[in-house]
Formats: sequence, structure tokens, C-alpha cells
Amino acid sequence: MSQRKDIHKVLIIGSGPIIIGQACEFDYSGTQACKALKSLGYEIVLVNSNPATIMTDPETADVTYIEPLNVKRMEQIIKKERPDALLPNLGGQSGLNLCAELAKNGVLDKYHVQVIGVQVDAIERGEDRIAFKKTMDSLGIEMARSEVAYSVEEAMGIADRLGYPVVLRPAYTMGGAGGGLVYNVEELKTVCARGLQASLVGQVLVEESILGWEELELEVVRDADNHMITVCFIENIDPLGVHTGDSFCSAPMLTISEQVQKRLQEKSYKIVESIQVIGGTNVQWAHDPKTDRDIVIEINPRTSRSSALASKATGFPIALVSAMLATGLTLPEIPCGKYGTLDRYVPDGDYVVIKFARWAFEKFKGVEDKLGTQMRAVGEVMSIGKTFKEAFQKAIRSLETGRYGLGHARDFDQKSKEELLKLLITPSSERYFIIYEALRKGASVDEIHEITKVKHYFLTQMQELVQEEETLAAGKGQLPDDEALITAKKHGFSDKYLSQILDLPEADIRSRRIALGLEEAWEGVHVSGTKDSAYYYSTYNAKDQNPVTQGKPKIMILGGGPNRIGQGIEFDYCCVHASLALKKLGFETIIVNCNPETVSTDYDTSDKLYFEPLTLEDVLSIYKKEQPVGVIAQFGGQTPLNLAADLEKNGVKILGTSPSVIDLAEDRDQFRAMMEKLDIPMPESGMAVNVKEALQIAEQIGYPVMVRPSYVLGGRGMEIVYDAESMEGYMNAAVGVTPDRPILIDRFLGHATECEADAVSDGEHAFVPAVMEHIELAGVHSGDSACIIPSRHISKENVETIKEYTRKIAEEMHVRGLMNMQYAIEKGKVFVLEANPRASRTVPLVSKVCNIRMVPLAIEIVTAGLTGRPSPVPQLKEHTIPYYGVKEAVFPFNMFQEVDPVLGPEMRSTGEVLGLSASYGEAFYKAQEATQIKLPLEGTVLISVSDRDKPEVAEVAREFAKAGFRIIASKHTCKLLRESGIEAEMVYKLHEGRPDMRDLITNGKIDLIVNTPVGRERREDDSYLRKAAIKKKVPYMTTIAAAKATVSGILSLKKHGSSEVQSLQALHASVRDL
Repeated sequence: MSQRKDIHKVLIIGSGPIIIGQACEFDYSGTQACKALKSLGYEIVLVNSNPATIMTDPETADVTYIEPLNVKRMEQIIKKERPDALLPNLGGQSGLNLCAELAKNGVLDKYHVQVIGVQVDAIERGEDRIAFKKTMDSLGIEMARSEVAYSVEEAMGIADRLGYPVVLRPAYTMGGAGGGLVYNVEELKTVCARGLQASLVGQVLVEESILGWEELELEVVRDADNHMITVCFIENIDPLGVHTGDSFCSAPMLTISEQVQKRLQEKSYKIVESIQVIGGTNVQWAHDPKTDRDIVIEINPRTSRSSALASKATGFPIALVSAMLATGLTLPEIPCGKYGTLDRYVPDGDYVVIKFARWAFEKFKGVEDKLGTQMRAVGEVMSIGKTFKEAFQKAIRSLETGRYGLGHARDFDQKSKEELLKLLITPSSERYFIIYEALRKGASVDEIHEITKVKHYFLTQMQELVQEEETLAAGKGQLPDDEALITAKKHGFSDKYLSQILDLPEADIRSRRIALGLEEAWEGVHVSGTKDSAYYYSTYNAKDQNPVTQGKPKIMILGGGPNRIGQGIEFDYCCVHASLALKKLGFETIIVNCNPETVSTDYDTSDKLYFEPLTLEDVLSIYKKEQPVGVIAQFGGQTPLNLAADLEKNGVKILGTSPSVIDLAEDRDQFRAMMEKLDIPMPESGMAVNVKEALQIAEQIGYPVMVRPSYVLGGRGMEIVYDAESMEGYMNAAVGVTPDRPILIDRFLGHATECEADAVSDGEHAFVPAVMEHIELAGVHSGDSACIIPSRHISKENVETIKEYTRKIAEEMHVRGLMNMQYAIEKGKVFVLEANPRASRTVPLVSKVCNIRMVPLAIEIVTAGLTGRPSPVPQLKEHTIPYYGVKEAVFPFNMFQEVDPVLGPEMRSTGEVLGLSASYGEAFYKAQEATQIKLPLEGTVLISVSDRDKPEVAEVAREFAKAGFRIIASKHTCKLLRESGIEAEMVYKLHEGRPDMRDLITNGKIDLIVNTPVGRERREDDSYLRKAAIKKKVPYMTTIAAAKATVSGILSLKKHGSSEVQSLQALHASVRDL
């Protein structure tokens, strides 16, 4: 079969906001698909609700819709655009589920849209647990013994027959949402009820436990003529029982026999052929090393998190090839420089790839750090080395958790062998760091294998590292002999970690190593389907095979490392745009990054990609090899900024805003002095290094105060402190406070509107495209607050003041490039909160809503010294934007059922969505809808607010009454509403009597909740309300500001109905110069 000519316009569904289990790997696959289909001449319509992605840029597809991903909106878009075909398997689980729903509701038939890539019935055969089991039985492929339940009672019966423990898996979900391993009937009742709710079809599979077996994955690609290849064999080093997204993995398989690999490949081919997926499929297997039994766990008939990893591990661009195959092309028709054509591809790299996950347990108080069948990781790193030891140690230093090796993490080296072994009983994010210390304390490989079921091979490798480290540490205070240093480097010990073990400056180790001629060498990974493209990894175990080009001047961009809360895909967006803009200006671009999920680590985003950790040792080696004219550190978030000063000390030229300016913005005293000079108000503040100082400053300023560490991103460790007792508690718990990294203390502006402005500045002039107004009041982290752009409720004078202050500060600080400013407006007066002279997480948002290319403008400025081009800033004009964008954050609270979902100064959202409309109310409504929370247009609203919000509650309730809602309220709130002449019914709080609020929520009697937490003023816990709301998927607002926005959205929709969907390109065409 060859390329289809009967289809011209293809609709691609993106995966929506970043959540646990579905991260930016789908931005990477969607962007690749657009590239592939455009090159084949198709017109592309793309729908996605996530503004932080490259794929929703107006240049990626021909027509782009940033709209909520649901059947109603999709039908509006299909009706308007009339695509010939829909490609659903690149948008993660969201894309697949939405395609299945569109087919079921008859939308695809109605508008004659064909599904390409994966057939609708194939989605069912792969995703529906019953259909999948039938298919496997017919192929004679064994599955874990299991039965399907549609109620808790049925599940209990099945579990009795199979014997506990059992695993529960809800159908049509992802990241193991709602599932889990249960050991008794009580646990089963809880988890099963949760699973039935999480499943699209109310169906849960109850299966025998195969805990402790090997978990293996194959990534298979199939074309329309049934040619199949295996792109990658992945071995999960964590045995079954830990979700693959949390598992530590290697590719190729290091301990699995050829014979088993071949058998699994044959069986995988049978499955993929019978389900008839075209493109990539991920097949997960369990293998029992004792009995040699194989069991298929599940398949994902789509590009997945594993396929992003497999792509980057092997150089085979699965999403790109999948999109080409979906159009009817076949593998023998796609040429490849290494294998001739792609049907002859085999995974034959002579290197080891390691994936290690990154978690965010510290962000969620009350969550136990334990890993199970429900995914908990928020990001991951990938490292490549010649040996397992080298790749493993490289992965650890890529994580950016402040660890450069496996030893001495937390206080594990203080614990006895027995204590450590006890900690290993439950898998946790610290598992391998604990194993390392247990081996140091003399635990045997057998003992650890018994508890963890991690295979002997991996434990022995770790044991050898421990022994080598102990030998080195015996010579503390002096350099090891040359032989020992060479061996340590070959085994992946980093300069920094050696300096910690030996108690020597890192520079001494580096200079000794270089004197011995021991430097990083690089090897290439060939990119399949290209003539000779490659990307590079470093090793101390091979000769250098890294050709360096001369000619064009080079610029190196430092990426953002692993995704985490506070530093996500937005920074990757900036790095990608920086690379594309530099190419246009005639530079050769080099990207350094270690995150396999991103577009920045796609081989053709830059001219040369180094898949490497972002540490001083690795970046300096590349700098020395490539000799770029400069390095850009302002786009990758906090990661490269933390390196910038050290790089500069080592003679590296940092382009754009200098590291000393970035330090100035972090140093409160210097920054305050500058604000005084410019006559710009700031909330009173101070810096403290110990408890005594902190208490003194807080007394002077007056409580409540906002406290936080310096040099952090995502509000790490930020809190609002109401009294001296809590202040002592905070200071005693604060880690790593030193005179050069003090704790910052500010007066907390209680009832202030927060807003922020992004600017592009050339050091002389600065331009502010728009002011973003936060919907939540001060005290909620800017990354978690919903925000409106352009601002809606800020007075014209205040907007002008904000723009003027931003310009003044940018000019005074000589910011070259991007900058983000945070302000608060209290009683009509603008205060500056902080300045961040770097790219911020709002850059993609501002770029998309205001139709301005922030990053390319910044690149023109930072390279002006090299290109001699004039600054673009004086030419920029103010625009009128005839529509609003509302950004809403998305939280992982459904994965962390035990956490109180209240917003505060520490960032906890994993992603964001955008609602666009000419009316602010509708934009807010659409943003909520995009987070999968459909605001009700009628019904019952429950209102219960804290004392500080009592003055404003009547106004909100009056609006709800106007919208036709029935109002139920807690005792005090109810009395207050009745006094204001608003009808309300009283309901009990927990422990006041029954039926109480929780009963009403659980029985589905409440459609919307407004509940602001009582917090410190009364020592009672009202978190049960918000937890119940999450369980029942009832929309809830925890601030009065959000409640006001909600009711205005509902009223606007009731009054005007839904407006027609508009593409981003059409909206941009409506923006006019002032």
C-alpha cells in the first residue's frame, strides 16, 4: 500500500494538560506527527487545551484550536473544519478515549470522518478489559487469572476465588488511576469503589497478583502491509508491583535471555497483528524467572510514555514514523541511512540506557512516599553510558535533587542495617539510595533480593560501587592514585561526588583528571529514517567519535532537565524556540538536556543534541569540545541558572542577562535598595539566618508574614506564618539555610490582587505585551492561580503603573532578554513582590494570547553583539486584544487522595489549560471545562466560608441566586445570608449532626461547592469537604475570588449561550495596533 491521496485534511487530538501519567511526551509525539504529515502535503487541524506546548503554536499545524477536549467542542470543530481523517493515537489516553466517544456518539459518521492509525474497534480490543481477554484467549496467550466486576460485591466474590492479594485495574484509565493492590476485603472495598468511579465504563478488572515477577516491555511498530519491527526491549529493574512510570528501567534488557526476548517478540507480534494497530504499540509483559511463565499485562495501542523513552533510547522516531504509516506508507518505503529501509531495522546500539523517575512527594504534606500500581512520578531522566554503572550514576546526577552519586542520601548512612532493611519492605522513591547504604552496612545481595526481588545482577553492580567508594574514602583529604581515579571515572563517579567522598575541591579532581588525559569522549546514536543524523552521549569508556564542525558560529542552549512541579514544559518551550530562532539568524545550535519526554531532545530541534546531565562537569566538557561563542542559560528555568555563575568562573561566556544581575534580583537587600532608588514600593521585608533574627523581623513587620528560602522555583518551602510559635517551627525545619542563602520574610498582603507582567528588554528599553491578573488573591502561588490575560478588573492607571515599573526595573537592572515581574495591588496601590530576570512559565501563554513571539525577540537581543542587528524592542507596538485568555492550573489531587486540596504559596499544579473567548465569563467557563470540571448551569450550591471571607460572601451568593441556584450553607454563613435577604437552607458541618455536608456530597445532592478553608483561626479540620468533592468530581472553589469568577462564567453562558469556536490563527488576525 502506498500513501493515500483520498484524504487531504487530518485532525489531530492532543493530550490536554500535563498530569501525572500523561506528561510532555505527548507534546513531543504530536509535534512530530504534525511535522511528518506536513512534509507529506496534508493540511492539519490540531486541537489541544494545553497552551504550554510547542504543538499549540500557530506555526505547528495549519489550523490550531485551543479548546476543551470533549465531544461537544470536538463536534463544533469538526462541523466547522470538515476534516477527512482523524489521527487519535498521538494524544495519549485522552486522545484515544475522545476518539472512541466521538465514534460512539455518531459524530464521525455524521461528518464522514475516517479514523486512521488505529481503528475504533482496535481501541476497544486494546482498552476494554473483557474484549482484550477474549482476543488473548483466541491467540492462546496467557493472561493473569482475572474476572471483571461492575460492583464492589462482585469484586469481593472474585477476590475470594482468586485469593488475596489481588490487583484492581479500572478500564479506560491511565497512570494506573483508581487502581491498586489490595491485601484484604476492607482495602478492596475502598479501592474498588474508587476504581469504578475512575473508569469511563464503570468496569474494574480483579486479577491475581504477580508481584515480584520481572516486568518487561516491547515497543512494536506495524504498517498496513503487516511488516513489524521491535524498536526497543525495555527491562524494568523494579519488579512487578511498581507502576512502569515509577520504575527504574534499562534498555536493552540486561538480564533476560535471548530465548525469552525472542519468545516475547513473537507473541507481541501476534497481539499487534490481531489488534491491527498501525504505528507504535507498547506491549507489557510479566515473566516469572522461577517457572518461565509469560503473562501479557496490557497493551497501549498508541504512542505512550514508554515510546518517547524508546525513541530517545534507540534513535527511532516512533511518533514521526507512526504518522507516516497512518497515511498508508509502509516500512520498506521509508529509507534509512543505516539499515537501507526501516523494515530492516534492529535495535543494535552498543550502549546502556537508564531511565529514572523524578517525584514530588515533598510538595504534598500527608502523602506517604510509597510506590505501587498507581503512578506517582512527575517527570523522568534518561542517561546513556557504555556500562550499567556509568549510565546509572549519570542518571542519578541528572535528577537535580542535589545528589551526585548514590551514597549518603538524607540520613540513611546514620541508620543500622536492620533499620535500612525494614525501610526496604515497601518500595519508595528512595529505594535505591537505601539499598546502597544497606550494602555499605554489610547487608548481603541475597538479603536485599529476598525483600525487594530486585535481581542479583543489579544488586551486585551496586555492591561493587559501594566497595569502590569505601576504598576511595579511606584516603580522604588527598587525591587517589592515578589508577584508582581512572577506574572511578570509568565506573561513572562524577567529579563532584568524588570531591564529596574525598573532601577535596571539585576543581582539584578535574585538573588532576585532565592532566592524566582523562576526558569525556562522545559517541553518536544514529537516528533511524535519516541519512546520517545522530545525537551524542559522553563516556569515559571509549574513544571519541564526535566530529566537530567548523564554519558557522555556535551557541549552546542549556535545557531544563527533568519535569517537576514548578519547572515544567514551559521552559522546554522556551529552549526549543530559542534553538529555532538562532538557526534562522545563521548560528549552529547545540542543546544539552537529559529529559526524554521533550521536544528539545528531538534530534532536529537543534543542529546538535547532547543527551547529558546538566552538571558543571558535563557542560564544561562539551563547551571545551565545541567552543561555542556563547551559552544561553535564561530559558531552562532554575536548572541552568544555578550553573551560570560557576560556568562564568570557568571562562564560559553567558549570553543575555549576566548571572550577577540574577543574583541581585534574589538578594533582598540589594533589590530593596534598588526599588528605593527608583521610588517603587515593596512590602516590608527582611532576611534571617536563624530563629532569633526571624522572630525579630516578624515582630517589626507584624504578622501574618510570608516566609521562603532564596534561590528556589515553584515556591518550594514557602509558607504564610500567622504567629511566633509557627515561625519557630518553620525556622527549625528549614534545611540548608546559610548566610549566603538566607530565609526571606515579607509582610503578607492579605486582601491584595496579584498580577504579573512578562517583558522583553534590551537593557535600554523594555516592552510589556500585557498584564496578567490573578484570579486568586495574594498568597496563592502564581503557578497555581488562575489568571486572566489581558487583565479585566485592574484599573487603567494601575496597568500603566505596572508597565512603567516593569520598564524602569528592566532598564535599571540592564536585563537583556526576558523577564517576569510579580506585583500585588492593595487598596489601589501597586507593590512590587519580585523580579525574575529570566524566562518564566508564562512565556508560552503570553506569546499565544498576545500574538507576540517572546523568545525569538529575546534571541535577537542576546545575540545582537554577535550579529550587529539593531534591537527589535523600540519597534514593538502596543496592541488591543479583543478577547480574553483564562489560564487554569491542573492538580494531581485525584492521585493523592489523602491530601487537602487547598492552594497556598507552594506550587502544586502539574500543568495548565487555556480558555479563549471574547467574553471573560465564557473564557473562565471554558478553562474550567478544559480541566475536566464542567461547571453546572443550575442546581444546588453549598457555601461555607471562613470568618475572613464573611464580608464578601453575600455578594457571591446573590449572584448564584440570580443564576437560579438553590443555596445551602453552614450555620454561620446561612445566618449571614438570610440577614442580607438571600434565601438559604442550613446544613450541618461534620460532627454537628446528620445528615451533614459530607452526606449530601456523597449522595450526589450538591452540584457546586464554595468553601474557603478556616485555616489557623479555629483549630478544626474542614478538609473532608474538599476531599469529598474530589472523590465525587464536584467542582469546588476554595477562594472567594474563584467563586466570583465561577458565577460570572455561569451567568455569561446562561445569558449568551456558547459562542462559535475560533481557531488561534483567526483570533490572532483580530488583534489590532493601538
